[in-house]
Amino acid sequence: MKFQDLFAYQKAFSLAMEIFETTKKFPKEEMYSLTDQIRRSSRSVPITIAEAYRKREYPKHFHSKLTDSDAENSETQGWLEFSFKCEYISELEYNSLLSKSNEIGKLINFMILNPEKFGVKK
Repeated sequence: MKFQDLFAYQKAFSLAMEIFETTKKFPKEEMYSLTDQIRRSSRSVPITIAEAYRKREYPKHFHSKLTDSDAENSETQGWLEFSFKCEYISELEYNSLLSKSNEIGKLINFMILNPEKFGVKK
């Protein structure tokens, strides 16, 4: 199996792309701050899931990379809240994106709690 087959990776990649599309309408003055930050953190989620999968032969590295991914997901949620409070996204958009991020957090947590299901040897 390749990392692109992981459900958590697929969901996180999809959310990162949705955030990319959403941020295209953010004000130009946010290009090097909020827009850049939320794009970076959302993209880091699937990438660190991929890194974790590649590190699955090393249980501590697998766990560490997944906790990094979870942290990036939390950072993305913070940037989403700023986006909503600054009125760059609607409440409907915010709730939809946040719900998807929460689901990704649960998938990452499942991977952390069940490493053996992903080829990690104890």
